[in-house]
Amino acid sequence: MTVNATRHNAGASKSFGPFTVSPLPDATFGGRVELANGRSGARAFIETAEADPGLLSRALYDVEGLLFLPGMDAISDDPEFLLRLSRLFGAEVEDYSQTLIAKNMTHPSVPEIFIVSNIEPAIKLPPARPTPPLTESGELPTQFPHRRGWHTDQSYRRPPPDVSLFYAVIPSPEGQGQTLYANGFAAYDALPNDLKAQAQNLIGIHVMLGAGRSEYAARAGEAPKPLEAHQQPQHQPVVRTHPVTGQRALFLCEAGQMDWVDGPFVGMAPGANGAGAKLLYELMTHYTHPAFTYTHNWSKGDLVVYDNRSSIHAATWFDSDAYQRLMWRTTTWGNPGPDYDGEARSWIPK
Repeated sequence: MTVNATRHNAGASKSFGPFTVSPLPDATFGGRVELANGRSGARAFIETAEADPGLLSRALYDVEGLLFLPGMDAISDDPEFLLRLSRLFGAEVEDYSQTLIAKNMTHPSVPEIFIVSNIEPAIKLPPARPTPPLTESGELPTQFPHRRGWHTDQSYRRPPPDVSLFYAVIPSPEGQGQTLYANGFAAYDALPNDLKAQAQNLIGIHVMLGAGRSEYAARAGEAPKPLEAHQQPQHQPVVRTHPVTGQRALFLCEAGQMDWVDGPFVGMAPGANGAGAKLLYELMTHYTHPAFTYTHNWSKGDLVVYDNRSSIHAATWFDSDAYQRLMWRTTTWGNPGPDYDGEARSWIPK
């Protein structure tokens, strides 16, 4: 399949008031954001952004859903800075203490911060290396199914979240623990006409991790686990219209957050060997084509903002026996689009 992903990033840097947004290296979407007035550091950045609260959101949408903010080191000492930044990207920042997230996965004094770490008490281990660990050309694999684990945050909820902010307190060493991002706008636009027509009205079935309904569980013949009412699989459109920009984007995950027992798609033969599985593989292979992806190598104090409504991401391996890694994430809510108008939150027990 020939893919054309020429997007906005072919151009030069842009100014958004006091901020400069520069293209990310080797990517066709996203931007690096820095103050243009010579000031630096998280405090100066946040105070400037708060003076015009909609500015960074406009930049996020202009570069199709991915911003990189370097040099935010002060957040490690004052996590309130992360909350202040998060409030610029959504009406509400999720309080994980109110949404059934395990206590060991949340910040001890700031419940809006979700912890991704191999350090106690969180102890979240990285994914395994892919097989083989590099492509034939010696590159880090990004494309499904060589690269597994592609997802968008909490797609198994209705309404799903808007924007996430991911911050490096202690990053893994250079060349390990990268995060991969893929642009759902570009992937949708570049779909062949037959696939685009098939995807347009397709409904995906998303499910929480650990429910025994993943591809791996289905192929292993595991019995699905009984689920409470607030844990039930949720239907989501495969093509979402972004509520701010009006652009269409693919919205789906792969092995872990799709229901491979009754799905992955409504109205198609279910299961790991069904027609739905074949179509999912085709769509995900296209979505994660290198033309639509960006690889972020983390440094201390890096902050990445990504739009869950129009992108997916994947973690990569790092040597968790030799190195510690500590990342903080916040998630915002409030504008999923009219398809979700008036809905109660599916994941909150009644």
